[in-house]
Amino acid sequence: MNALSQLWGRREWLTDTRMKVLAGPILIIMILSMMILPLPAFVLDLLFTFNITLAVMVLLVSMFTQKPLDFAAFPSILLFTTLLRLSLNVASTRVVLMEGHEGGDAAGKVIEAFGEFLIGGNFAVGLVVFMILVVINFMVITKGAGRIAEVGARFTLDAMPGKQMAIDADLNAGLIGDEEARARRQEISQDADFYGSMDGASKFVRGDAIAGIVIMLINLIGGLAIGMAQHSLSFSEAAHTYTLLTIGDGLVAQIPALVISTAAGVTVSRVNTDQDVGQQLISQLFNNPQVLVLAAGVMGLLGLVPGMPNLVFLLFTALLGGLAWWIWRRNQQQATPEASPQTPPPQPEVADASWDDVQLVDTLGLEVGHRLIPLVDHRQKGELLGRIKSVRKKFAQDVGFLPPVVHIRDNLELGPSTYVITLKGVEVGRADAHPGQWLAIDPGQVSGQVEGTPTHDPAFGLPAVWIDAAQRERAQVYGYTVVDASTVVATHLNHLLHRHANDMLGRQEVQQLLDKIAAENKALVEDVVPKLLTLTAMQRILQNLLAEEVSIRDMRTILDTLAEYAPQQADPNELTAMVRVALGRSITQQWFPGNQEMHVIGLEANLEQVLTQALSNGGGLEPGLADTLMEQAVAAVERQEGRGEPAVLVVQHSLRALLARFLRRRITHLVVMSNAEIPDDRTLRVTTNIGARS
Repeated sequence: MNALSQLWGRREWLTDTRMKVLAGPILIIMILSMMILPLPAFVLDLLFTFNITLAVMVLLVSMFTQKPLDFAAFPSILLFTTLLRLSLNVASTRVVLMEGHEGGDAAGKVIEAFGEFLIGGNFAVGLVVFMILVVINFMVITKGAGRIAEVGARFTLDAMPGKQMAIDADLNAGLIGDEEARARRQEISQDADFYGSMDGASKFVRGDAIAGIVIMLINLIGGLAIGMAQHSLSFSEAAHTYTLLTIGDGLVAQIPALVISTAAGVTVSRVNTDQDVGQQLISQLFNNPQVLVLAAGVMGLLGLVPGMPNLVFLLFTALLGGLAWWIWRRNQQQATPEASPQTPPPQPEVADASWDDVQLVDTLGLEVGHRLIPLVDHRQKGELLGRIKSVRKKFAQDVGFLPPVVHIRDNLELGPSTYVITLKGVEVGRADAHPGQWLAIDPGQVSGQVEGTPTHDPAFGLPAVWIDAAQRERAQVYGYTVVDASTVVATHLNHLLHRHANDMLGRQEVQQLLDKIAAENKALVEDVVPKLLTLTAMQRILQNLLAEEVSIRDMRTILDTLAEYAPQQADPNELTAMVRVALGRSITQQWFPGNQEMHVIGLEANLEQVLTQALSNGGGLEPGLADTLMEQAVAAVERQEGRGEPAVLVVQHSLRALLARFLRRRITHLVVMSNAEIPDDRTLRVTTNIGARS
């Protein structure tokens, strides 16, 4: 029995799928058949009623959607409905010309009702009404909707690079995953396709309006000729009969066309929010009681003018005034909730101090001003909480260990929009973020300026501007990378996590990392820790790697290298250098992905010889030499970055540790590699020299 029910359910699913697949082709075939095959009057009534119903449904769907892509099928629907109306015009024209002499109901009850009831049987009034509908549809609604779709498509295409850069920034910062990034890129592409399709589809409605005028003229002239020549009707009889039928036919087609055009205008003119059009109108048009009071005053003054319909104006004055009073009372009640009487709580007895009063320092902390509390309050659906989780997960995947939990608390001593990031109780980052606004970051190639509050990106120090939401699209068109306040804080946190990764790696994290490796290769871990190295020495080596942004994900290579060299060498710094050589391929790949030629910074031969002698003599760098070396290194990094190349300095293996410790004090983003770390199959070219004569 269960198998039969499953088989029946699968059969129903297949039937439903086939019907959906065949719906489009069947509809097209039926529409084309209507142009060729003669249709009886009753079938015409059904199809005209279906056309009106379909137009009303399309209008309602466009009113209730919250963004244009929710109704992505609208351009195709616009084509089908236009083709349906034209087919009905052809079919009704055939019936009107062949059977019109028999009376007003020869072409069906629907055409007769539109010709007799709506215009009172007066063909002159019908002509005027028909022409007015055509002008409204053709000159106003369709033209406006087409222009909005054209401009929307242009701005959407212009904004695509900025939106793509924002998605890439979120993806690189770990704020979103690959699936969400792919979905966002697809949505951007669909946005451009939708507005482009709407721009073209609006031409169908324009052509439909022109075709309606031409068909009406043909019906009038053809009806007069057929009625007088073939059916021996007088001119007045033929004119009355065929004119009413023609006008009824035109009205029954143009009214659904007007409804469809209105739906197109509603779809392309809406602004993307979490509300439909009706909710936007009510919440924004009737939200300010001051506007309603002023409108009531204007209507009241007009109602007092002699000769005006005083009752109507004063009635609207009363309605607007009452609505303003009701909205004002509602706002007051929401702003000042009723205060419940509270009795002062009894004073608790002061307890003696205990170990519970000792507050340990959090490894990672985030303190926020009071305006930023909604970003970190889960009850208010704060986006920053989820993004911090994504940052920690992305960091663990890239760097190789799980960072500590970020403890978040509010701090009323901070500025309202200020946040502070702390590491072991010490401030390592501070900046401002403005909820409700967007940070437009200048990557260096913007084509225009936007108005806002100038600032700098807290993570990388790039010039930026805090802008309102209304300028977001314009900033993206100009080439800015536009991110919200939550993304700003999360990106800043992600940058600091990578910068201070070595300070976050404690003994507990090292032990957990070794336990994870031991689950798969216990012998390798036991051969190194504690047989050859203590846990403290292992921690020191891993911290040395992290201090220079080297990932420790490849723990097997690290442990294999230590197992080989630790019996002969106990200095953690020397062991770190040997591990770096073993990880050379991954370090090189980090800064020079692929197999292209590596463009690096090098040392001038004489300077390299001087530094080697200073190192072999056991002394440090002389003050004069140190200052000169630092100045030339800063200049070389600027020249290298000006070419769009990474700031990577390649030196002899013996000099790498010395220069890395010295130069990274001032040039924190400089990477110092030894020539022993470069794989043999990679091509190296020195594009900038430190110490070269200018």
